[in-house]
Amino acid sequence: MKAIIPAAGLGTRFLPATKTIAKEMLPVLSKPTIQYVVEEALGAQADEVIIVNSEQKKSIEEYFSPNPDLVSMLDGANKSSYAREVEHAGSLPVSFVLQPEALGLGHAVMMASDNVLSAKDGAEPFYVLLGDVLVPDNTILPRMLEISKEHNGASVIAVYQVPHDQVNRFGVISGSAIEDDVWKVTGLVEKPPIEEAPTDLAIFGRYLLSPRIMELLATTAPGAGGEIQLTDAMIELLKTEEMYALVIDGSEGFDVGTIESWLTTSISLAMRDEKLRKTIFETFHHK
Repeated sequence: MKAIIPAAGLGTRFLPATKTIAKEMLPVLSKPTIQYVVEEALGAQADEVIIVNSEQKKSIEEYFSPNPDLVSMLDGANKSSYAREVEHAGSLPVSFVLQPEALGLGHAVMMASDNVLSAKDGAEPFYVLLGDVLVPDNTILPRMLEISKEHNGASVIAVYQVPHDQVNRFGVISGSAIEDDVWKVTGLVEKPPIEEAPTDLAIFGRYLLSPRIMELLATTAPGAGGEIQLTDAMIELLKTEEMYALVIDGSEGFDVGTIESWLTTSISLAMRDEKLRKTIFETFHHK
């Protein structure tokens, strides 16, 4: 089972830092944000993670490549714990495809089409994980996979409730609840006017999609913003296949898409560590 992480974006919200540093390489505590996302996918039965990258972000590829010289140097300096972390990052089953131009999320996903459709066990559902959200406890993908298996391999997306006056900022679903936290999806609308939004359930950034979506993306015309939209292909998919939504609690994920949310996420995860929590309390107490 494959997982796709689109990572070719410019990261403009973090400029000027992202002029030379890929946004996905910005650290949250001791790891770059993209490593959290890679490990989340691998922890949910993905056997390979395909990162859709750009030519300008070689640092991501370098990070996930083995570096025996650095490992040897760290071991020689009695810094074996750091050596093991470097070794671990370089051993993860990550591959790369290039997106020549940033032409939308649907286009980014389509760049990994050959990897998904030529899987040795045949084409099967695959994950798409957006890197602006971290789910360190990995509470979402395993539940999505379970729902998919219960419904003959159907596509499943994660959604969460947003304030009704903000639905015009998101892609939202229509449909009906079949369990407390599972909906059968009948429609998708990208950034609807508030008065026309069918629900207040917005797509969260975690997808488990039928391989059929790759065929549909290949014929999907540019939509909003002149880009190939994943939502448009999913709307087309609904004409022939079932789709379900897992309703999650928004607190299960941590947003890292803006400077403010990245900082909040770093503090939130630091508070889970006893030593770091003590440092934070001591620092701000003395202020």
